[in-house]
Amino acid sequence: MNLEKWIDKGYALIIDFGPRVLAAIAIWIIGSWVIKKLLKGTKKVMTKANYDESLQKFLLNLLGWVLKILLILTILAKLGVETTSFAAILAAAGLAIGLALQGSLANFAGGVLIMIFKPFKIGDLIEAQGELGVVKEIEIFTTKLTGLSNREIIIPNGSLSNGNIINYTTEGTRRVDLVFGVGYDSDIKKTKEVLTHVLTSHPKVLKEPAPTVDVMELADSSINFAVRPWSTADDYWDVYFGITENVKEALDAAGIEIPYPHKVEIQKKA
Repeated sequence: MNLEKWIDKGYALIIDFGPRVLAAIAIWIIGSWVIKKLLKGTKKVMTKANYDESLQKFLLNLLGWVLKILLILTILAKLGVETTSFAAILAAAGLAIGLALQGSLANFAGGVLIMIFKPFKIGDLIEAQGELGVVKEIEIFTTKLTGLSNREIIIPNGSLSNGNIINYTTEGTRRVDLVFGVGYDSDIKKTKEVLTHVLTSHPKVLKEPAPTVDVMELADSSINFAVRPWSTADDYWDVYFGITENVKEALDAAGIEIPYPHKVEIQKKA
Protein backbone atom coordinates (compact mmCIF):
# COMPACT_ATOMS: atom_id res chain seq x y z
CA MET A 1 0.00 0.00 0.00
CA ASN A 2 2.82 2.37 0.86
CA LEU A 3 4.51 1.53 -2.45
CA GLU A 4 1.35 2.47 -4.35
CA LYS A 5 1.23 5.81 -2.53
CA TRP A 6 4.84 6.53 -3.44
CA ILE A 7 4.16 5.60 -7.05
CA ASP A 8 1.11 7.88 -7.10
CA LYS A 9 3.13 10.74 -5.62
CA GLY A 10 5.85 10.11 -8.20
CA TYR A 11 3.33 10.29 -11.04
CA ALA A 12 1.87 13.45 -9.55
CA LEU A 13 5.29 15.08 -9.37
CA ILE A 14 6.07 14.05 -12.94
CA ILE A 15 2.75 15.44 -14.16
CA ASP A 16 3.22 18.63 -12.15
CA PHE A 17 6.93 19.33 -12.69
CA GLY A 18 7.63 17.36 -15.86
CA PRO A 19 6.33 20.05 -18.24
CA ARG A 20 8.21 22.72 -16.27
CA VAL A 21 11.48 20.81 -16.50
CA LEU A 22 11.00 20.18 -20.22
CA ALA A 23 10.14 23.85 -20.71
CA ALA A 24 13.24 24.87 -18.73
CA ILE A 25 15.43 22.62 -20.89
CA ALA A 26 13.85 24.05 -24.03
CA ILE A 27 14.41 27.60 -22.75
CA TRP A 28 18.07 26.81 -22.01
CA ILE A 29 18.67 25.35 -25.49
CA ILE A 30 16.82 28.11 -27.32
CA GLY A 31 18.22 30.83 -25.05
CA SER A 32 21.81 29.64 -25.54
CA TRP A 33 21.26 29.65 -29.30
CA VAL A 34 19.77 33.16 -29.19
CA ILE A 35 22.64 34.44 -27.01
CA LYS A 36 25.16 33.00 -29.48
CA LYS A 37 23.39 34.71 -32.39
CA LEU A 38 23.11 38.00 -30.48
CA LEU A 39 26.81 38.00 -29.65
CA LYS A 40 27.68 37.16 -33.25
CA GLY A 41 25.44 39.94 -34.54
CA THR A 42 26.80 42.42 -32.01
CA LYS A 43 30.33 41.57 -33.09
CA LYS A 44 29.45 42.26 -36.74
CA VAL A 45 27.93 45.62 -35.81
CA MET A 46 30.98 46.63 -33.77
CA THR A 47 33.32 45.50 -36.56
CA LYS A 48 31.44 47.63 -39.10
CA ALA A 49 31.54 50.56 -36.67
CA ASN A 50 35.36 50.14 -36.44
CA TYR A 51 35.34 49.34 -32.73
CA ASP A 52 38.78 48.61 -31.34
CA GLU A 53 39.44 44.84 -31.21
CA SER A 54 40.27 45.00 -27.50
CA LEU A 55 37.01 46.82 -26.76
CA GLN A 56 35.06 44.33 -28.86
CA LYS A 57 36.29 41.33 -26.88
CA PHE A 58 35.77 43.06 -23.56
CA LEU A 59 32.17 44.15 -24.33
CA LEU A 60 31.25 40.79 -25.85
CA ASN A 61 32.61 39.01 -22.79
CA LEU A 62 30.63 41.27 -20.47
CA LEU A 63 27.44 41.05 -22.58
CA GLY A 64 27.72 37.26 -22.65
CA TRP A 65 27.81 37.05 -18.84
CA VAL A 66 24.83 39.40 -18.45
CA LEU A 67 22.70 37.47 -20.96
CA LYS A 68 23.56 34.13 -19.32
CA ILE A 69 22.53 35.44 -15.88
CA LEU A 70 19.21 36.65 -17.33
CA LEU A 71 18.69 33.26 -18.98
CA ILE A 72 19.31 31.45 -15.68
CA LEU A 73 16.83 33.73 -13.87
CA THR A 74 14.23 33.02 -16.58
CA ILE A 75 14.72 29.27 -16.19
CA LEU A 76 14.42 29.49 -12.40
CA ALA A 77 11.17 31.45 -12.77
CA LYS A 78 9.84 28.78 -15.12
CA LEU A 79 10.67 26.11 -12.57
CA GLY A 80 8.60 27.96 -10.01
CA VAL A 81 11.42 29.52 -8.01
CA GLU A 82 10.44 32.89 -6.55
CA THR A 83 12.80 35.16 -8.47
CA THR A 84 12.14 38.15 -6.19
CA SER A 85 13.37 36.26 -3.16
CA PHE A 86 16.11 34.75 -5.24
CA ALA A 87 17.21 38.20 -6.38
CA ALA A 88 17.35 39.37 -2.75
CA ILE A 89 19.38 36.32 -1.78
CA LEU A 90 21.59 36.87 -4.81
CA ALA A 91 22.13 40.51 -3.84
CA ALA A 92 23.06 39.58 -0.26
CA ALA A 93 25.35 36.83 -1.51
CA GLY A 94 26.81 39.24 -4.01
CA LEU A 95 27.63 41.70 -1.24
CA ALA A 96 29.30 38.99 0.84
CA ILE A 97 31.19 37.65 -2.16
CA GLY A 98 32.13 41.19 -3.16
CA LEU A 99 33.69 41.81 0.24
CA ALA A 100 35.54 38.53 0.01
CA LEU A 101 36.66 39.14 -3.56
CA GLN A 102 37.74 42.76 -3.41
CA GLY A 103 40.75 41.90 -5.55
CA SER A 104 38.52 40.52 -8.31
CA LEU A 105 36.36 43.65 -8.21
CA ALA A 106 39.51 45.77 -8.42
CA ASN A 107 40.54 43.74 -11.46
CA PHE A 108 37.13 44.30 -13.04
CA ALA A 109 37.37 48.05 -12.38
CA GLY A 110 40.91 47.98 -13.79
CA GLY A 111 39.61 46.32 -16.95
CA VAL A 112 36.98 49.05 -17.35
CA LEU A 113 39.65 51.75 -16.90
CA ILE A 114 41.87 50.10 -19.51
CA MET A 115 38.97 50.08 -21.95
CA ILE A 116 38.15 53.73 -21.29
CA PHE A 117 41.65 55.24 -21.37
CA LYS A 118 43.18 52.69 -23.79
CA PRO A 119 46.85 52.82 -22.72
CA PHE A 120 47.38 49.89 -25.10
CA LYS A 121 45.51 47.67 -27.53
CA ILE A 122 45.80 44.14 -28.85
CA GLY A 123 49.03 43.74 -30.79
CA ASP A 124 50.96 46.41 -28.84
CA LEU A 125 54.33 45.63 -27.30
CA ILE A 126 54.21 46.76 -23.68
CA GLU A 127 56.22 46.48 -20.50
CA ALA A 128 54.28 46.34 -17.22
CA GLN A 129 54.58 44.70 -13.81
CA GLY A 130 58.11 43.59 -14.68
CA GLU A 131 56.94 41.75 -17.81
CA LEU A 132 57.53 42.48 -21.50
CA GLY A 133 55.28 41.11 -24.22
CA VAL A 134 52.75 41.64 -26.98
CA VAL A 135 49.13 42.17 -25.87
CA LYS A 136 47.20 39.06 -26.87
CA GLU A 137 43.84 39.57 -25.18
CA ILE A 138 42.16 42.01 -22.79
CA GLU A 139 39.56 40.22 -20.65
CA ILE A 140 37.29 41.40 -17.84
CA PHE A 141 39.69 40.51 -15.03
CA THR A 142 43.04 39.93 -16.70
CA THR A 143 45.18 40.91 -19.68
CA LYS A 144 47.15 38.26 -21.56
CA LEU A 145 50.53 38.94 -23.11
CA THR A 146 52.69 36.81 -25.36
CA GLY A 147 56.25 37.03 -24.05
CA LEU A 148 59.27 37.31 -26.31
CA SER A 149 60.06 33.63 -25.70
CA ASN A 150 56.45 32.74 -26.64
CA ARG A 151 55.34 32.48 -22.99
CA GLU A 152 51.76 33.37 -22.09
CA ILE A 153 51.80 36.07 -19.42
CA ILE A 154 48.60 36.81 -17.46
CA ILE A 155 48.48 40.08 -15.53
CA PRO A 156 45.53 41.10 -13.27
CA ASN A 157 43.88 44.26 -14.59
CA GLY A 158 43.82 45.86 -11.13
CA SER A 159 47.59 45.94 -10.73
CA LEU A 160 48.04 46.64 -14.44
CA SER A 161 45.86 49.76 -14.40
CA ASN A 162 47.50 51.07 -11.21
CA GLY A 163 51.11 50.49 -12.28
CA ASN A 164 53.48 51.97 -14.82
CA ILE A 165 52.93 50.89 -18.41
CA ILE A 166 55.52 51.37 -21.15
CA ASN A 167 53.99 51.08 -24.62
CA TYR A 168 56.68 50.54 -27.24
CA THR A 169 54.25 50.44 -30.16
CA THR A 170 52.37 53.73 -29.78
CA GLU A 171 55.09 55.91 -31.33
CA GLY A 172 55.86 53.36 -34.03
CA THR A 173 59.65 53.58 -33.60
CA ARG A 174 62.13 52.56 -30.89
CA ARG A 175 65.66 53.59 -30.07
CA VAL A 176 68.06 50.70 -29.56
CA ASP A 177 70.48 51.54 -26.74
CA LEU A 178 73.81 49.77 -27.11
CA VAL A 179 77.21 50.30 -25.47
CA PHE A 180 80.52 49.08 -26.92
CA GLY A 181 83.93 49.43 -25.31
CA VAL A 182 87.29 49.66 -27.10
CA GLY A 183 90.84 49.80 -25.79
CA TYR A 184 92.53 53.06 -24.82
CA ASP A 185 95.02 52.62 -27.68
CA SER A 186 92.16 52.85 -30.20
CA ASP A 187 91.69 55.95 -32.36
CA ILE A 188 88.40 57.58 -31.33
CA LYS A 189 87.69 59.13 -34.73
CA LYS A 190 88.32 55.87 -36.58
CA THR A 191 86.23 53.90 -34.09
CA LYS A 192 83.29 56.30 -34.54
CA GLU A 193 83.59 55.94 -38.34
CA VAL A 194 83.52 52.14 -38.09
CA LEU A 195 80.53 52.12 -35.73
CA THR A 196 78.64 54.69 -37.82
CA HIS A 197 79.22 52.64 -40.98
CA VAL A 198 77.79 49.56 -39.26
CA LEU A 199 74.63 51.49 -38.35
CA THR A 200 74.08 53.09 -41.73
CA SER A 201 74.70 49.77 -43.51
CA HIS A 202 72.06 47.82 -41.62
CA PRO A 203 68.87 47.59 -43.74
CA LYS A 204 66.49 47.87 -40.76
CA VAL A 205 68.11 50.90 -39.11
CA LEU A 206 66.01 54.00 -39.83
CA LYS A 207 67.55 57.03 -41.52
CA GLU A 208 65.21 59.31 -39.55
CA PRO A 209 65.76 59.76 -36.66
CA ALA A 210 69.42 59.45 -37.60
CA PRO A 211 71.57 56.98 -35.62
CA THR A 212 74.22 58.42 -33.31
CA VAL A 213 77.61 57.32 -32.00
CA ASP A 214 79.16 59.20 -29.07
CA VAL A 215 81.82 58.66 -26.43
CA MET A 216 79.86 57.72 -23.34
CA GLU A 217 82.54 57.37 -20.69
CA LEU A 218 86.21 56.74 -20.02
CA ALA A 219 85.94 53.57 -17.99
CA ASP A 220 88.68 51.79 -16.05
CA SER A 221 89.84 49.64 -18.94
CA SER A 222 87.90 50.87 -21.98
CA ILE A 223 86.52 53.82 -23.90
CA ASN A 224 82.77 53.18 -24.00
CA PHE A 225 80.71 54.36 -26.97
CA ALA A 226 76.96 54.94 -26.81
CA VAL A 227 75.56 53.51 -30.04
CA ARG A 228 71.95 54.60 -30.70
CA PRO A 229 70.23 53.34 -33.87
CA TRP A 230 66.46 53.67 -34.40
CA SER A 231 64.12 51.01 -35.75
CA THR A 232 60.44 50.20 -36.06
CA ALA A 233 58.91 48.48 -33.04
CA ASP A 234 58.68 45.19 -34.97
CA ASP A 235 62.35 45.30 -36.04
CA TYR A 236 63.78 46.15 -32.60
CA TRP A 237 65.32 42.77 -31.80
CA ASP A 238 66.58 42.23 -35.36
CA VAL A 239 68.46 45.52 -35.11
CA TYR A 240 69.63 44.84 -31.54
CA PHE A 241 71.17 41.45 -32.32
CA GLY A 242 72.24 42.33 -35.85
CA ILE A 243 74.14 45.46 -34.83
CA THR A 244 75.81 43.66 -31.93
CA GLU A 245 77.14 40.97 -34.25
CA ASN A 246 78.13 43.38 -37.02
CA VAL A 247 80.01 45.68 -34.62
CA LYS A 248 82.17 42.81 -33.37
CA GLU A 249 83.05 41.78 -36.93
CA ALA A 250 83.71 45.38 -38.04
CA LEU A 251 85.97 46.19 -35.07
CA ASP A 252 87.94 42.99 -35.61
CA ALA A 253 88.35 43.78 -39.32
CA ALA A 254 89.56 47.31 -38.48
CA GLY A 255 92.06 46.03 -35.93
CA ILE A 256 90.32 47.82 -33.05
CA GLU A 257 90.63 45.92 -29.79
CA ILE A 258 87.65 45.13 -27.59
CA PRO A 259 89.20 44.89 -24.10
CA TYR A 260 88.49 41.93 -21.84
CA PRO A 261 89.93 40.72 -18.53
CA HIS A 262 93.28 38.97 -18.92
CA LYS A 263 94.34 36.21 -16.57
CA VAL A 264 97.99 36.40 -15.64
CA GLU A 265 99.56 33.06 -14.80
CA ILE A 266 102.65 33.04 -12.57
CA GLN A 267 104.77 29.95 -12.93
CA LYS A 268 106.57 28.79 -9.84
CA LYS A 269 110.23 27.91 -10.15
CA ALA A 270 111.01 24.28 -9.65
